[in-house]
Amino acid sequence: MSGRSVIPRGISRYIILALLSEKPMTGKEIIEEAERMSGGVWRPSPGLVYPLLGKLLSEGLIEEAERGYKITEKGRGELLEYLRSREEFEKRFGWLVSLFLLSGKSIVDGISTFLDYVGRTLSSLGYEERAMYRKVLERELERLRKEEEKAKRQ
Repeated sequence: MSGRSVIPRGISRYIILALLSEKPMTGKEIIEEAERMSGGVWRPSPGLVYPLLGKLLSEGLIEEAERGYKITEKGRGELLEYLRSREEFEKRFGWLVSLFLLSGKSIVDGISTFLDYVGRTLSSLGYEERAMYRKVLERELERLRKEEEKAKRQ
């Protein structure tokens, strides 16, 4: 398997939290379990897993256990929030993503159409739903900014 990730950036943190919500694991076990669960399609590299474990530790989302790492209550809360927002997103926009993929449009056209639809839909939502979507969109925007800055430095 190539060293290239087959999952979108940012998702690996939630995969690790989900794995640790099942039982404490070492970094090596996380790598092996991710590969097993994906049927060998995705094997996260130690260069991804160990720095991410350090970040999750510093954020208080996981803690060191007798054997490896385990998720904290704060980590469970973040994982649950992510799963709820993802479920809500898929419920509202999953059909649009499928339509975009089948249409053969360029990715820029598809994203533009999608964001236009999201904007119109958001205006009809309540405060809590809007806050949830805002958080997801801000997180993605920050990720894009960091990638751009990294690319500029290289």
